Amino acid sequence: MAPGNLWHMRNNFLFGSRCWMTRFSAENIFKSVSFRLFGVKCHNTDSEPLKNEDLLKNLLTMGVDIDMARKRQPGVFHRMITNEQDLKMFLLSKGASKEVIASIISRYPRAITRTPENLSKRWDLWRKIVTSDLEIVNILERSPESFFRSNNNLNLENNIKFLYSVGLTRKCLCRLLTNAPRTFSNSLDLNKQMVEFLQAAGLSLGHNDPADFVRKIIFKNPFILIQSTKRVKANIEFLRSTFNLNSEELLVLICGPGAEILDLSNDYARRSYANIKEKLFSLGCTEEEVQKFVLSYPDVIFLAEKKFNDKIDCLMEENISISQIIENPRVLDSSISTLKSRIKELVNAGCNLSTLNITLLSWSKKRYEAKLKKLSRFA
Repeated sequence: MAPGNLWHMRNNFLFGSRCWMTRFSAENIFKSVSFRLFGVKCHNTDSEPLKNEDLLKNLLTMGVDIDMARKRQPGVFHRMITNEQDLKMFLLSKGASKEVIASIISRYPRAITRTPENLSKRWDLWRKIVTSDLEIVNILERSPESFFRSNNNLNLENNIKFLYSVGLTRKCLCRLLTNAPRTFSNSLDLNKQMVEFLQAAGLSLGHNDPADFVRKIIFKNPFILIQSTKRVKANIEFLRSTFNLNSEELLVLICGPGAEILDLSNDYARRSYANIKEKLFSLGCTEEEVQKFVLSYPDVIFLAEKKFNDKIDCLMEENISISQIIENPRVLDSSISTLKSRIKELVNAGCNLSTLNITLLSWSKKRYEAKLKKLSRFA
């Protein structure tokens, strides 16, 4: 590289970053922060990009899956400043193992861009919801994005205060944090809009405690706050009009098993129900039976059209009647391969499927095997 080019790069870097340099002492820069140039091409076209050897060495030493990390968030490897060592020490101090830390960085490499101050503040805010450090570590192990996706701690703090203020319990907030962490990345205004909408919807349906209504909906469906009010409103109207429900019936449904439908795409919900209706009509079911079937198990609307049809066909090919399926809709929870293998085992055990309570086809493996063992004794 020509001397003039070197001076040009150094000049731009050192003197064009004075605002950044004033925020850190020299000790912090060289002690706790990996400071490097990466992927910066020199003006000489024959030169290769400078390689981020320190970062790669650190991550490999920590056991990080470099290929996975690069595929997920390649931009991290172009950063001049990363904090992988600080992150490692912080998580170790909270009880995380080296293996867990490596897994977290492999799946969400942006975690190494968070400063120790940001990590500490965010951890303290999470502890207002989660009861122990170990529990937070377990959440991070399952879903690192939930903690590292945002670095806006003020927004997180404001959302926590607001959600507590509308009557949500610590248990409910923990459920949100575990299942729908994007709730806390939402702007405060978005969360307020949804809560106000739900309160108004509860009152319009005759619920005399709006705060209790919101708690029930959010506890049943933790994803509700990351949806639009337009979508939720459309789904409430879909349930009301499709099943001819009065306010009291609709209230019971959406405070219970129907709550999860509220965050579905309205088009998907309508198409799914139309397919269920068409399939069951073709098998001789009445409108009343179709509605009873769906209302007793609203989760059936989540099944893709082909999957629903294939499961119905699979069961009927084994001499299980449609009336048995309607009376025991949870049987559709099981995969087709599980249904086939269990049906074969039950037939071999001498069971008459046409008179059998088929709910056992959807039981847990342990419970099912215990029942199968008992049935085999009497075969």
